[in-house]
Amino acid sequence: MFKRSFFHAGAAALLACAALPVQADWYLDGESSRLSFISSKNGNVSEVQRFLVLHGQVQPKGTARLEVELESINSGIPLRDERMRAELFEIKQFAEASITAQIDLLPIQDLANGAQLEMRLPVTVDLHGKQHQYNVELLATRLDERRFQVVTLEPVVLNAADFDLAPGLEKLRNLAGLSAISLSVPVNAVLIFTAR
Repeated sequence: MFKRSFFHAGAAALLACAALPVQADWYLDGESSRLSFISSKNGNVSEVQRFLVLHGQVQPKGTARLEVELESINSGIPLRDERMRAELFEIKQFAEASITAQIDLLPIQDLANGAQLEMRLPVTVDLHGKQHQYNVELLATRLDERRFQVVTLEPVVLNAADFDLAPGLEKLRNLAGLSAISLSVPVNAVLIFTAR
């Protein structure tokens, strides 16, 4: 009787542990994740810039949300960062940008460690008080029992005019004495989520 009860209790505990990642929320590992974009100026000069502070969560039903602190912009040039915060993003009024999506978690959770799955899904970008939807090609990789990684397979090209950012870009162009700044902005992401 004791052996049988012990076996049942152990099996129940193992099942509970195995089910934990399925039922748990997945939280973004902000230090290991990266959101970057490419800006182009004067027709033939392109530069990679990124945001340093990201927050994110995927709920058990697959509702995913990524929040970007716009103040954390890092172009490698402090004066340009200050101008982008004030003149482009207007962070006093629009401190964050967000990206939301609905993900089917079951195929990802069924992956063996190291296995990958390509996904195409709509995501909504909320930036500068405007929203726009994009169909995004993603690659999900199951790193281990408690972590998975999602990366963009191809850049998501945002148009600054869709988010009412064209006037801010024009201000930046004038301040920097440039002939042009492109309205098209390719964005790439490497996101790592951990189950809790």
